[in-house]
Order: sequence, then C-alpha cells, then structure tokens
Amino acid sequence: MAEAGRSVLDEAWGRVPHTRETAEGYGSFTRTRIERVSELLIGSGSFVFALQAFVAALGPGDEREGWHTPLVAAVFLPLAAMIVACLVGRFARVFAGVFVVVYIAVLALWPIATVGSQPSPTEEPWTFYLLTVATAATVVASPLSLQIAVTIAAPLLFGLTRLIQGGFDDAFFVPVGLDVSFAIILGSVLVVLGWTYRSVAANVDETRARAVASYAAAAAAAATERERVAVAALMHDSVLGALLAAERAGTPRERTLAVSMAREALTRLANAEKNAWEGSDEPVDAAHLADEIEAAAREMGVETAVVRRLDDETPRVPGRVARALVLAAMQAVANAVQHADAAGLGVELRGRAEPGGVTVRVRDAGGGFDIDRIPDDRLGIRGSIQARVTAVGGRTEIESGTNGTTVTLHWESGDRW
Repeated sequence: MAEAGRSVLDEAWGRVPHTRETAEGYGSFTRTRIERVSELLIGSGSFVFALQAFVAALGPGDEREGWHTPLVAAVFLPLAAMIVACLVGRFARVFAGVFVVVYIAVLALWPIATVGSQPSPTEEPWTFYLLTVATAATVVASPLSLQIAVTIAAPLLFGLTRLIQGGFDDAFFVPVGLDVSFAIILGSVLVVLGWTYRSVAANVDETRARAVASYAAAAAAAATERERVAVAALMHDSVLGALLAAERAGTPRERTLAVSMAREALTRLANAEKNAWEGSDEPVDAAHLADEIEAAAREMGVETAVVRRLDDETPRVPGRVARALVLAAMQAVANAVQHADAAGLGVELRGRAEPGGVTVRVRDAGGGFDIDRIPDDRLGIRGSIQARVTAVGGRTEIESGTNGTTVTLHWESGDRW
C-alpha cells in the first residue's frame, strides 16, 4: 500500500513542471527558479561593480610597493570566477563564498598594506566599490544569519581600516561614516529582497506540495473505489451469479444459462489480477453497444434483439464507457432472466445527436421489487449496475413495480469520467 501511495504521488508530481534541480525531491521548483534568477541578477550586477572597482584599481593606489598587485589579484580572480559561476549556474555558492572570505581578509590587511600612505578623505579606495558585491555574494552562498553579519561587519571593518589609514583624523569621520552607512543600507536592501523572495518561494512550494499530496490522496481514493466496484461487480456478476444460476437451474434453458455464467466466471477469475478497466479506449459507434449486448445475451442463452433508435449524428462512445454500459445492461438482463424468467424482456438503445449521448433501457414484465428495501450487501443493482455506470460518468434510473422493472442507463458525451 505504501508503494502504491508513492507511485500515485510520483504520478501526481509528474504532472507539475519541474527541472533538473528538483529531480531529487518534491517541493523545490519555485525556490530553485528564484535561486537561479538571483544568481543571474547578482552575477550581472557584480560585473558592473567589479568593472568600476577594477578601473579604480588600475590607477595609483594607497598600498605600499609590492602590495597592490597581489591584493588586486587576490580579490578579482575569485570575483571573476564568482561572476562566471553565477551566469552559468554552476558552483556559484563555492566561488561566492571564496570571494567573501578573501575580500574580508584583504580589508583586514588594508592597514598593514597602506602604512605610511597619505590618503584623501574624499577619495574612496578601490575596495569600497566591492562592499555591496560582498553582501550580494553572501546572499548567494550563505544562510540569512551570515548575510546579516557580513552586511554589517564588512562596512564597519572597511570604515575602521580607513580611519586607521587616516590616523583617525577628524576629516575622515564624516566621509567614512557616509560610506559605511550607504554600504549598510544598500546591503540591507539586498538581504531583505533575497529573504522575501525566498520566503515567498518556500510558501509557494509548500502550497504546491500540499496540492500534489491532496491530488495523490484523491487519486488513491478514486483508484480504491474503482477497484472496489470492479471486485464487487466481478463477485456478483460472475461468481455469485453463476452459483445462484446453478442452484436454481431446473430447465434446459436455465442449465444453459448456468453453464455460460460459470464459464464467464472462470475466465474472469483467471484474469482477476489484470486491470478491470483495461482495453482500448478507442471510441466506437453507438450501434456497437447493441451488437455487444445481443452477443452477450446469446452466450447467456437468451435471444433478444436490441431495438435501435440512433440519430444520424449520434457521437461515438469511448471504449471504457461502452464496456461499462454493456456490462451494466447485461447485469440487468441477467436479473430479468433470474427474477422474472425473462418475461417481456426487451432492450432498447437510443442515440441522441443533441445533446450527444446514448441511453440503454432494459425492461421486463416480472413482479418487480421495492428498490428502497434492497439490502446493502446485494451487489447486483448497486455494484454491477449503478456503481459501474457512475464510474464512467453516467447515471442510472431504476423503476420497478407490479407491472415490471425498467433499468435505464444514461451517458452524455459531455460527462467527465
């Protein structure tokens, strides 16, 4: 049963579009798309900031001799790798994490690299232009707590190194404070946007997963109900019917009917493991139903001609619907033979062009019965006729009285099944 439930869930999830990234499990489709879009946007935006920082780094720097080139190479090589990884969608987290670590290390080394320099308080070093890029990289590579930490710590570290470089001169406090505030505000906006979109994506994925689970439960319940109907119909139509017919057989005609029903019961029991609804669903002409009913009646030892009233534009009937109507009609015929001795037995098939559909009507002139007093364990009416027709989107009407019984089976082309 657990394996069947898993199969139904797999089938349900297969109806929902998903990508390679979600093949390992359910419920991450939207989150995966958001992550990919974030990588593309961050990769593109980082390229713009990196280009600005690289242009600034090409000019004379504040670093001592021998420090400038190694620091620039240490920062821009992992940054270039991160940008490429974000754009192609491979190893973005790895290279983004490497860039953040290297960039923080460069900021920490900045006071040592710039000892003895004479910086201008109004001219930012090339490292300033990468503060926002560092925050964006943590959005790609890190959980929310680390994103917040880097968003605050990196600008503060940059400000501290600038003040150390400027010897804590009063002229540095205002411009450095503005730079730090700007970096924190812009970084906070990136973190909040990333958190918001990921939260929305997670909620959407959770809702989708619940919808798929509900679909799977409904599909499993429907499959169970179809199986119950099929088993009930098999037991009543084939097994119980054959046993009752054999018990009551007293005339050659009744014995022929019992033998035919026993043969059918053995055949259906031998194929009980197969799908009860198997077979082609190719639509068939409405007249095919009449042919099938007449042939099945002959196998039961009953000769009856189906009265056909078919409009020219009667729609074709799906194969499963046709089989269900024929089997339900034959159960009605079998009931008429067993309970009314086939008195006044008649079968009529009507096909309508507008609204499109077919109706099968089985009548007999027996003594009738009280429909409301049929015990729940009697499967002939409920399982073999009503449930069978309902399972393919049709409906059943049964009228019975002292003048006989009429079983009417309706199906319209617009019915869902």
